[in-house]
Amino acid sequence: MQSFAKDEKRWSGELVELMCCMDERDKVQKKTFTKWINQHLMKVRKHVNDLYEDLRDGHNLISLLEVLSGDTLPRERDFLKTLRLVSSTEACAYEQHEDVEDEDKGPREKGRMRFHRLQNVQIALDYLKKRQVKLVNIRNDDITDGNPKLTLGLIWTIILHFQLPKEKAVYNVPPNRSKISDIHVTGESEDMSAKERLLLWSQQTTEGYAGIHCENFTTCWRDGRLFNAIIHKYRPDLIDMNTVAVQSNLANLEHAFFVAEKLGVARLLDPEDVDVSSPDEKSVITYVSSLYDAFPKVPEGGEGISANDVEVKWVEYQNMVNYLMQWIRHHVTIMSDRTFPNNPVEMKALYNQYLQFKETEIPPKETDKLKIERLYELLEVWIEFGRIKLPQGYHPNDIEKEWGKLIIAMLEREKTLRPEVEWLEMLQQIANRIQRDSRSCEDKLILARNALQADTKRLESGLQFQHEAEIAGYLLESENLLRQQVIDAQILIDGKYYQADQLVQRVAKLRDELMAMRTEFSSLYSKGHTLTTEQTKLMISGITESLNSGFTTNLTPELNAAMTQGLTPSLTSSSLTSGLSSGLTSRLTPAMTPAYTPGMPPQLIQSYVTGVDGGTLQTLKHMQIRKPLMKSAFVDQNLTEEEVNMKFVQDLLNWVEEMQVQLDRVEWGSDLPSVESHLENHKNVHKAIEEFESSLKEAKISEVWRHIPHFLS
Repeated sequence: MQSFAKDEKRWSGELVELMCCMDERDKVQKKTFTKWINQHLMKVRKHVNDLYEDLRDGHNLISLLEVLSGDTLPRERDFLKTLRLVSSTEACAYEQHEDVEDEDKGPREKGRMRFHRLQNVQIALDYLKKRQVKLVNIRNDDITDGNPKLTLGLIWTIILHFQLPKEKAVYNVPPNRSKISDIHVTGESEDMSAKERLLLWSQQTTEGYAGIHCENFTTCWRDGRLFNAIIHKYRPDLIDMNTVAVQSNLANLEHAFFVAEKLGVARLLDPEDVDVSSPDEKSVITYVSSLYDAFPKVPEGGEGISANDVEVKWVEYQNMVNYLMQWIRHHVTIMSDRTFPNNPVEMKALYNQYLQFKETEIPPKETDKLKIERLYELLEVWIEFGRIKLPQGYHPNDIEKEWGKLIIAMLEREKTLRPEVEWLEMLQQIANRIQRDSRSCEDKLILARNALQADTKRLESGLQFQHEAEIAGYLLESENLLRQQVIDAQILIDGKYYQADQLVQRVAKLRDELMAMRTEFSSLYSKGHTLTTEQTKLMISGITESLNSGFTTNLTPELNAAMTQGLTPSLTSSSLTSGLSSGLTSRLTPAMTPAYTPGMPPQLIQSYVTGVDGGTLQTLKHMQIRKPLMKSAFVDQNLTEEEVNMKFVQDLLNWVEEMQVQLDRVEWGSDLPSVESHLENHKNVHKAIEEFESSLKEAKISEVWRHIPHFLS
C-alpha cells in the first residue's frame, strides 16, 4: 500500500506537471493563433483580442474565411431570410430586445443572440465542409460556448487548410501523399502529411548549413538558428550566419523574428515562447508556414527560380542585358552616320549591307530581347522580395527604349540611303552614257579623219573631192553628241560624281579634236573651191554676154561643164567660203547669178559690176540677210519636242555661220559716199542680230525646261 501511495503521488505530480505544460502550450497556441488571425483580419479592419470570446458570435470567423478564400459568405439575417427559418416579424422582435441579457449573461446585440451566433458559426463550419475539410467532434455550440480546446483545434484546422504549402512537386514530395483537403482534425489532432510537407521544405531550404539539422518542429527550432538559416537562404544580405553561430538562443530568435517582420512575416511568436525545453509544435508550424507563404517559391508545374539559383540567373541576366545594350548603342551610332561614299558601287554595297543587317542580325537580337524579358519575369519575384537590387537601366523597359532608338535610326538611315543610291545610280547611268557617246564620237572623228586624209590626197592629185558631205555629216553628229555630253558632264559635276573630272577631261579632249577637225575641214575644202584662172575667164565672158543680151541668155554648156568639174556639191551650200568670192570678178551681180548655174544660191555671189543701171546697183548694195527663225516655225505634229528643239538650235548655228561668211566678204566702203551707200546694210545687220538674240533667249529657255524634269527626278 505504501508503494502504491508513492506511485500515486508520483503520478499525480506528473499529471499536474503535464497539465501545467499543456496549459502553457495552450497559452502559446492561443497567442500565436490570435496573431495569425489578426494579420488576416486587419485586411477588413477587424481585430480579435480574446480568441475564445471574439469568435463566439461567428462574425469574425466568417470574415476570416472570406479573407482567406476570397469568397463572400452569408450572414445570419440573410441566411435566415433565405431559408425562411424565421419571419421578418420575428427577426424584428429579436432586434428590439437589445437591453435584455441572454442565457450567456451578456447584453443582446443586433444579430448576436445565441441563435444568431449558432447560425453564423454553422455557416463557417458548413463552408469548411464544402471545401472538403472534415471536422470531427467540432460543433457550432462548442465555438459559441468558447471551448478553448475545440476553438484552438478549429483554428489549427483552418491553418492547415489555408496556410500550409500545396506545391508538392516543387519539393520532391511523393505524389501519393495526402492533400490538404484530406486533413482529419479532431480538436488538437494534427495532419502529418501537411507537417511533413512543411518539414521537407525546411530541410531542403537549410541544407548545407553547418551544424544545423531540421528533424522536427520542436526542439530543433529552440536555438533560433533554423529560423535564421531559412531567412539567410532567401535574403543572405540580412543575416550574418557567423554571428548567429555565437549568439544566444534569445538573441537569435529575436533577430530572426525582427528580420522576418521586415520581410512581411507577422511576429506570431516571441523568443520566450520558443526558447523552452519543448516548444509548441503547432505554434512553430504556424510561424514556419508563414515564412513559407511570404518567401518566393517555384509555382507548381511552372517555371521559376529557386533560392539556390538566384545569383546564377541574376548574373546571366546582367550579362545578357549588358551585351544587348552595348550592341544596340553601337549600331545606333552606325545608323546615325550620314557620311556616304560618292561611288555608286560602294554606295550600293553600303545599302546591301544595311539590308543584310536588317534581315539577318535584327531577328536574333529580337529573340535575345524576348529571352531577357522572360528571365526578368522569373527574377521579378526576387526583385520584389528584395533579394536582387535592380540597377538603373536594367529593366526590360529600358532595353525597349534603346531598341526603339535603334529602329528609328534604321528607318531614318534607310530613308536617306535609298534616295542616295537612286541618285548615284542615275549619275552612273549618265556617266555610262557619256562613255558610250564619247566612244561613238571618237569613232566618227576617226572616220572623218580618214575621209579627210583621202580628200587631201585627191586634192594633191588634182581630183574632185568625194567625202565632203560624208565628213560634214560626221562632224555634225559628233557636235550633237558633244553638246549632250557637255550637259551630262555638268550634271555629274553638280552631283559630285566621283569620276566627274575624268569624264570632263575626256569631253574636253573630244571638243578640241572636233574643233581641230572643223578647222582642217574648212581649210581643205576652201582651197578646193577656189576657181582656176580658166574657169574665171569663162564665167566672166558668160556674164558679159548675158548682160549685153539683156540677161536672156544662160551660161554656155562649156561653163556648166567647167563648173561641174571645178565646184563640188558643197559649193552650193551656205558654207561657201571666202575663197570663192575672191576668184570671181568684181563685175558679177546678183541679178545675173540665176543664169550661170542653178546649183549656186544668189546670196552667196558677192560681186559688183559697172555699167548696170541705178536700180540694179541699189539692189546690189543691199545685203541679202536671212532673218533667224523662231521656234514656232519648226513646230510640226509629226515631230517630238526634242526634234523640234534640235532643228531650232541647228538653224541658229547655221545662221551664225552664214552671217560670219557674209560679214567677212562684204565691203563697207572706202569714202563717205560709199560708206553711206552701205548704211542700210549696217542697219539690217544690227536688226538681224537683235532678232537673233531673241531667238537665242528662246532657245535657252527651251533648254532649261528640257532639263528641269531630269533634275527633279
